[in-house]
Amino acid sequence: MNIAILGFGTVGTGVYKIINNTDRQATNLNVKKILIRENHKINLPEMTNDIDEILDDIEIDVVVEVIGGIEPAHRYILAALRHKKHVITANKAVIARYMDEFSRVATENNVKFYFESSVGGGIPWIQGLERALRIDSIDTITGIFNGTSNYILDQMDKTGREFNDVLHNAQELGYAEADPSDDIDGIDVANKLCISADIAYDRLVLPDDHRLPIFGIRNINRTDIEYFNQQNLTVKLLGKSFCDGKQFDYAVEPSLCKASAIEASVPDNYNVISLHGGTIGMLKFMGQGAGQLPTANAVIQDILDIYQGKEHLQRAFKSSLKFNPNLNRRHYLIRTRVDVVDIFEGYQLTVHDNYVLVRDIPVGIMHDLMKEILIIDELAFMTCVPEDLETTN
Repeated sequence: MNIAILGFGTVGTGVYKIINNTDRQATNLNVKKILIRENHKINLPEMTNDIDEILDDIEIDVVVEVIGGIEPAHRYILAALRHKKHVITANKAVIARYMDEFSRVATENNVKFYFESSVGGGIPWIQGLERALRIDSIDTITGIFNGTSNYILDQMDKTGREFNDVLHNAQELGYAEADPSDDIDGIDVANKLCISADIAYDRLVLPDDHRLPIFGIRNINRTDIEYFNQQNLTVKLLGKSFCDGKQFDYAVEPSLCKASAIEASVPDNYNVISLHGGTIGMLKFMGQGAGQLPTANAVIQDILDIYQGKEHLQRAFKSSLKFNPNLNRRHYLIRTRVDVVDIFEGYQLTVHDNYVLVRDIPVGIMHDLMKEILIIDELAFMTCVPEDLETTN
């Protein structure tokens, strides 16, 4: 099977390394072309900066897109599918926005569009979700979807260092980009949760829908971490979605976890993602959520599925489920210099040291009100609180 890799950064290089590893068990795979940018030096015989050289090559069976971003990745994926080539991608941003279009064009051209590596890196999350859906309806998706944010929170907890210090360290290690906004503002989690919800609910959920509650970790500080530790709690950035059969919700938000929770002990750049189904109950998938070789491993698993004729779940995105951001109510802890009494009129408030606890508030409303607070206090922070936390009684 001949393969073209679009992009030769971290993941693309990893795919090339594994395929050319003579000790691997997976054989019959060959990288024929590698697309690089026009201003990059060609130093391998497979390299080209002409996408048409790949599209027009009838010997190329599979295109692996690991360029990242929206364009030209969106355009290249569609062109490859229309040239009757299977496409595999790790690009969560483009999948989250165009999954329905990619799936439709793949079907029209009798080829496959697979994306295991887009959520959870090396974790077989998409495969696990699809297997569960063969029998069950899924009513819960929760987890740590982003390795960079988890690394930052874990290191702040372990070392007592400030956010910016740990973020700089994450950038030096290659965990965080020069512009880390997608990771620390929850955008990366939002993309991955949208992809997961698309599959679970057979309904397209777009990450740029302004109704989606998304709040990141940009404003957390060392004092927050110390206070949570005093309560025997750990903060994690979680993606969450729940379905009651007619409606579903969705949120990306910092959340406090008790020491007994698996999520609380997830270290460094690891992810843990959970689903709940009617007969299977709760399943948790844990592993490296990023990194060159774990992500490349998941890409090659998809290539092998195509080579071996293994079908993945097909979705039409025609479910009648309605999105309701206020389907669930939760407790939230807020740190802000703003007097929030009037903002949260009608809700029960209690003061805990430098924090205000808001009880039993709909999730969507909480996120909307937090946006108002941030206009006045751009350093304000909030986190979801376990309902049965003793200090909230």
